[in-house]
Formats: sequence, C-alpha cells, structure tokens
Amino acid sequence: MAKHYRAPRMRRYIPRRTKWAVGLTAVAVILIGLLVAGFLKGWIKVPQWPWEKEPEVTVPTEPKPDTVIHLVAGGDVKITAPGTVEDHLTALTDILPALSGADLTALNFEGNVYADATDRTSSPQLLDALRQGGVDVLQTANSESITNGLLGLMATNNAIRNAGMQPLGTYATEAEYEQHRGYLIYEIRGIRIALVAFTKGMDDRKLLEGNEHCVNLLYTDYTSTYKEVNKTGITEVIRAAQEEEPDLIVAMLHWGGRTSDQISGTQKQIVKLMKNLGVDAVIGTHSRHVQKMGFEDQDGMFVAYSLGDFMVDRENVTTGYSVLLDLEITRDGATGQVRITGYDYVPVYQYYREDGKLEMLRIREAMAAYESNYIGRVPEDVYNAMRSALSQIESKVK
Repeated sequence: MAKHYRAPRMRRYIPRRTKWAVGLTAVAVILIGLLVAGFLKGWIKVPQWPWEKEPEVTVPTEPKPDTVIHLVAGGDVKITAPGTVEDHLTALTDILPALSGADLTALNFEGNVYADATDRTSSPQLLDALRQGGVDVLQTANSESITNGLLGLMATNNAIRNAGMQPLGTYATEAEYEQHRGYLIYEIRGIRIALVAFTKGMDDRKLLEGNEHCVNLLYTDYTSTYKEVNKTGITEVIRAAQEEEPDLIVAMLHWGGRTSDQISGTQKQIVKLMKNLGVDAVIGTHSRHVQKMGFEDQDGMFVAYSLGDFMVDRENVTTGYSVLLDLEITRDGATGQVRITGYDYVPVYQYYREDGKLEMLRIREAMAAYESNYIGRVPEDVYNAMRSALSQIESKVK
C-alpha cells in the first residue's frame, strides 16, 4: 500500500528586529496608558514649562513700626518744710504734665525721711505728692545719703518704696547691695533700661568699714579732694547692669561744685570711663546751675552735666531755675537697635509767693501769660528773673 508523504508544516519566519519593535511598541502602549491614567486620576501633575509659568507676585511685608518712649529727669529735690500732700501737689500743678506724661520719671531726692532724725528731714507727704505727680525713681546717692546714718538711709529708702517709687544708688546693708547689685532695670514696651546712680560724696561723712557698698561712690577720696576716681566701684556696678542685657544704660550722677558752673577734669574722666563701659546717657545734679547738655560725639552718648535745683526750701534758693530733661528713646522697627534719638527740656522756675507758698512754673508759659496781661500773672521782678534764667539755660544747650 502506497504511503502518503505529508509535507512538513512551514513556520512563518519573523525577523528578530521586528520582534524587538513589537515588544517595544507594547511596552510603550502600556506606559502611555499608565501615564494617561495617572493624569486622569490626578496622581501625576502636568508640568509647566518655564516659559509657561506665571510670574510670582511678591507682596512686600510691612516693616515693624518704631517704638518710642520718653524718660524725664529733674534736678535736686530738697524740701524740709512741712506740708500736706495737697500743698506739695499744688506747688507742682503747672509742671505736672511734664512729670506725669513720661514713660519713666526720675528726680534726685536730696533728703531724709526718718522719724528720729536730728538733722534735715523731709516729710512722707512730699514723697506721696511726688508719686502722685508721676515720679517713678528717686536718686538717693547724694550729699544727704547718710545725714542721719544708715538708719536714716534705711528709713528713707523704705519710705520711698512705701510711696510707690524706687530708691536708686543707696542700700541699707551690704546684703541689700548684693541683692540689687547697684542698679535698677525697667522694661517699657519691650525696651529694657538700666539705671545706675553715684555721688561724689556725702558732705564729708564717711561710710564705716563693712558698709562700703551702701552708697555708690564716684571717688575713693570722697571725704576730701575728689581727685581719685573710683574706677573699680563704678566698673563693678555698670558691668553688673550689663549682665542684664539692657538696651540702654542711664547714669544719674550727683557731682561737680555746688555753686560752681565749671566742669572739672575728673568729671570728664568719669564721662569717658562710663562711655567705655557702655553707658548711653549721663544725667548730673548737685550744681545749682544748669550746665551744658547735649550729645558728646557722633557715637550718640548724651551728657547733661547738671539739671539745677528742681525744688528746694526757700532759704536754699540760689539761681531759682532748673530744667526737666526729656530723653527720646527709640527702638528701630527694621533693625531692632535702641538708641537715644533726641531730647527736649522744660525750663522751670521756683516762685515763692508773698504768702510763702511755692509754685513751680514753666518759664516759657509763665512769661507768655505775663506778656498777655493774664489774671494771676507773676510780678514784674519775677518775670525779669525768668527771662534771665531762660537766657542762661538756652546758652548751655547744644
């Protein structure tokens, strides 16, 4: 039987190159599908080409505003005559806006408030009136610091605190000095001010051994010639204040000649020392004259050598005039830097009327009232004295 031959099945030949093309096409189709699905589902964001991007709008930020505060300082307060709170406030009526309108107000209180005092004592009612008038700080490092000994100093500081103010520059004991370290810190709207106070001496009175820090002193020879500057003591207090990282340091100094209008060589040495230690302002008292004031140099240190007698007993009046100094202190909103940016002053005259009552008068306003023939104006001789005082004051200000 014949066998049928079955031809072998022919395979279709596909070139290898074609196989690769087909495979790549399949992969591409799958990837494109995934991309399309990703765009549709939001898994993949459509990129923007640089030339398609909209320009970014930069909104300028508002700079922080400057912060401005005012420190007002006055000269010596030396009132021993008795009087009620109302009596003392009445004497201050005309100048109350200048006292109470500041953020921080300081005077030099040259007196003692001590029930068992044997010499030159002031009344608690005077302190209450000063506080109600807007005073915050009383410098107690001055000629009267230990007039009635350390007991008088302690009683005076306690009376000042009881009236709602703070004493500056004196301490009843070494332990109290160690607690306060010779300075005060005030923070006003975020601006930190350190206050320090020193005196040239205490009317030839000497601190006993073991009480050397009870009064901040400018000289080591404070009972005699005032020639040896107390560099160690001054540096100790100011560096302690610096540790508090204040924005500004203000030094209140009771110094110079009482009736002299001259600036001594050691006063200039003290100014230089304090500047090197970082003090921003020096405010002086003790001289009954208003002495020169202004910025010492381009670095911005401010010095007022003496503000004059602010408020004293009738028998102690000499020149009769003083100034209330107003320091403008600014924190720059852009840089954060704090510095003294300006100053102004109110000339003040002490007018003791025929009935013995004291009136503290703003010289310019009182002169204007006289010239306008207002009721209650001062007598002609007082007007002439105020005109002379204003001329003297203006000659001292830079």
